[in-house]
Amino acid sequence: MKVVKWGFLSIVTLVSLFPFYVMLMMSTYYSEDIFKGLPLIPSDYLLENLKTVFKTNFVQVYLNSMIVSVSAVVIGVFTATMIGYAVAKYQFKLRNFLRYFIIITMMVPSQVGLIGYVIEMRTLGVGNTLLSVILIWSAWSFGAFFMVQFIKDTVPNEVIECARIDGASEPRIFFNIVIPLIKPGLATLATLVFLWSWNNYLLPLVTINNSDNYTIPLFVSTLGFVHRTDYGARMAALGLSTLPVLIIFLFGSRSFIKGITSGAVKG
Repeated sequence: MKVVKWGFLSIVTLVSLFPFYVMLMMSTYYSEDIFKGLPLIPSDYLLENLKTVFKTNFVQVYLNSMIVSVSAVVIGVFTATMIGYAVAKYQFKLRNFLRYFIIITMMVPSQVGLIGYVIEMRTLGVGNTLLSVILIWSAWSFGAFFMVQFIKDTVPNEVIECARIDGASEPRIFFNIVIPLIKPGLATLATLVFLWSWNNYLLPLVTINNSDNYTIPLFVSTLGFVHRTDYGARMAALGLSTLPVLIIFLFGSRSFIKGITSGAVKG
């Protein structure tokens, strides 16, 4: 059984990694040579494709994406955790309404409110800046719902009550007691926010017009010359853009899995 299991997992792994491998191989080819057949072996045009990428403002774009993703993690995780803790552990009026409101907003496609969000950002004067891509994570319904369920099942009410009896303030309970108990959930949420904000294409497309504020997905879609799309350079840029995602997932995969399973099991 072990041989069958590991054989099946190996096949699934190879199938999953095959598109990534093909992308790396494409980055070593001249653009027109890519369409002559499926590139499975490396060519000799990688340095030229990298030169094409770095002749642009790729470094600035890379930095923009890093600023957006890190800021989104800080804002998204903090607000979702605060909302989750309040809804899961406090008793107040409209508590159930707020919980159902979070669930209802999850059912609404994000594209429905996109026009309203763009108008709001332009009214605030940040419509063509990185803030318009970052602030959307301050009201993240899935993150709030995830933390409500995670904190509800992970943080015992008795621990909070004992801390209050000992005279601990509410901020101290939250930061010194609740936060250490929910580290797997925080790691899971941070990983999701980073991946989704790093790969987000639609929101920067409709909010950012200045090329100096482009993020990587938007930059890659415009990479090329006036009358020619350089697919080899695009593949090289995509290969470089996947490095942070791979690093985050490799280092955070154990915490990610632990956070998902901990939130699903009452203890």
